[in-house]
Amino acid sequence: MTPAETGLAYDQITQRWTRPEFNRNNGIAQHKVALSFLDVFTSEHYSPQATSNPPSLALDVGCGCTGRFIDLLHDNEFVVEGVDISNEMLALARERHPNNTFYFGDICTFDLPHQYRFISAWDCLWHVPLHSQAALITKLCNALRPGGVLIFSCGGVDEPGEHTNTIMGPEVYYASLGINGYVRHIIEADCFIRHIEYGQLPEFHTYFVVQKAIPQK
Repeated sequence: MTPAETGLAYDQITQRWTRPEFNRNNGIAQHKVALSFLDVFTSEHYSPQATSNPPSLALDVGCGCTGRFIDLLHDNEFVVEGVDISNEMLALARERHPNNTFYFGDICTFDLPHQYRFISAWDCLWHVPLHSQAALITKLCNALRPGGVLIFSCGGVDEPGEHTNTIMGPEVYYASLGINGYVRHIIEADCFIRHIEYGQLPEFHTYFVVQKAIPQK
C-alpha cells in the first residue's frame, strides 16, 4: 500500500479516535520521558528564554485528530506543527487546535519547513513503506536541532518485514526495519539513543527516544 492509500483507509475510521472510550493517556507517559531528556542533556546549551534562541518548535508526525500530544507540548511551551496523510484526521485536528499549523502530506516526501527541538512520530511510522523507512529515520533525525529529541514507536521485531491486515476494518499496511535496523540508522544520523522500551509485551510495540548530537566547541 502507498501512504496515500493508508490515508484513505484512515479517512474511513477516524471516528475510532473520537469515541469517549479512547484512551487519551496513550503515549503521554512515554512523551514525558522523551521531554525529560531535553532538560538533562541540553540545559547548558539551550535556554528557551534566551533572546538569541529561536522558538521551541515541535512537530507531530502522523498527528491524527486527538491533539493529546499537541496539548502536552503546549503545556511545555512549544510551538507545535502537525502533519498527516489523512484529510479527515486533519479536519478534526484543525477544529481542535485552530491556531496551530497543520500540513497535509506524505512525510516521506514532504519538505519539512523547519528544524525542530522535539519531534513525535507515535504509532505512525509503521505505515511507511519498508523501502522508505531508513531514509525517513535519517530525515527526521536531520530535522532535529542540536540537542533536539525524537520519539517514535515501531514494531520491535528482530528482522525487517511488512504485512497488511484488516483488524480495524479497511486494509492497512505495516512494516518495520527491525530493532537493529533502527539502531543502525539512528547512529548513522549522528544521534544518540537515550531510551528503548517494549511497552506492551507480549506485543512488539516498541518506542525509541533519540537525541541529536550537540557539536563540541
